[in-house]
Amino acid sequence: MKTPAALFLILPCAFLFSALAQKGGKGKAKNRGGRVPFSVLEERAIAEGFTGLTTDGEPVEGLFPIEATGVSTKPVKEAAERFLAGLGESQRNESTFPPDDNEWRKWANQHSYQRQGVSFEEMDDRQRELAFALLESALSAHGLKTSRDIMRLNETIAELKNNHEEYGEGKYHFTVMGQPSETAPWGWQLDGHHLVINYFVLGDQVVMTPLFVGSEPVWADSGKYEGTVVMQKEQSAGLTFMRSLTEAQQSEARIQNEKGPVNALAEAFKDNLIVDYAGIKGDRLDAEQKKGLLELIAVYVGYRKKGHAEIRMDEIAKHIDDTHFAWIGKTGDDAVFYYRIQSPVIYIEFDHQRPIGLERTGVPTRNHIHAVVRTPNGNDYGKSLLQQHYQKHKH
Repeated sequence: MKTPAALFLILPCAFLFSALAQKGGKGKAKNRGGRVPFSVLEERAIAEGFTGLTTDGEPVEGLFPIEATGVSTKPVKEAAERFLAGLGESQRNESTFPPDDNEWRKWANQHSYQRQGVSFEEMDDRQRELAFALLESALSAHGLKTSRDIMRLNETIAELKNNHEEYGEGKYHFTVMGQPSETAPWGWQLDGHHLVINYFVLGDQVVMTPLFVGSEPVWADSGKYEGTVVMQKEQSAGLTFMRSLTEAQQSEARIQNEKGPVNALAEAFKDNLIVDYAGIKGDRLDAEQKKGLLELIAVYVGYRKKGHAEIRMDEIAKHIDDTHFAWIGKTGDDAVFYYRIQSPVIYIEFDHQRPIGLERTGVPTRNHIHAVVRTPNGNDYGKSLLQQHYQKHKH
């Protein structure tokens, strides 16, 4: 029996946001005001094993075969090798894990989380250059700029709160899973406040989910990085697509009229989330609207390099008729809103959220944005590909 989708609009996020309870970076966990520590949420998530995001708890099989794409991953491999070689021995030991390690699943989009690996703050100038070169090898210009600007805005909030212990542009941690290879499975993770990138590689196939991007503030009015702004493309593209629908189609897409403080579902420790399809289905769209929906999806898929993004978009386009678009909120020029895109092979959420770091109100704002991308039905972190690889190549 499928769980009603409406339930997931409240419960997971309310629970997660009650869990801001652990000191960021390396340090001791703190339980603030009786809230559930992240260490407990992490432990529970790992203990339940991995199924992946589904509509009913049962992953659809056969969606993600191992196959050649013709797009080389060699530049990413070589950049990762240079990065690892540039670390000190203790840094490298702290930052490397087996390709199937649970470290993949240990991430959080909040600042107050104890992370593994080596942070930009701990690196010297040359190591930071190599770390950014690894990002550049894997990400598009838009993906790289957004990532760096999110880090910069984390410096802005440190300035605004006068709290450089918990916030800052250097508090983003790198880990590498497996040995960089052209044939064996491996990957890397960047984990920090409002920025989490999981990048799995098998041969020339890439899985870049879960991906989390966001910020509070979304723009910097002052300070070291005054003028920096993020998430405008994701915001405007979603609103443009919703407005492209007819009045009747918008009514079908809108699953809730009033925007809540938090509507995002699939954030940290929600790898096995069950979310039923909701909103308007792709087969209800005309050809131009389907094109528009694919263009919206491409904003997020386009965080990776062009060749790998094109491969991924071809995969997504095959399921366009089974792709659902759901909306919460209004559509005015200054509206706050949430939208979700869900198909058998892609899951995207965009959410204007209530202030958390700068002030505490229950009213969502355009100055606090979360967006998350997942590969449903078992292939987040490349898990489906990894399982098939191990079945074929006994380790």
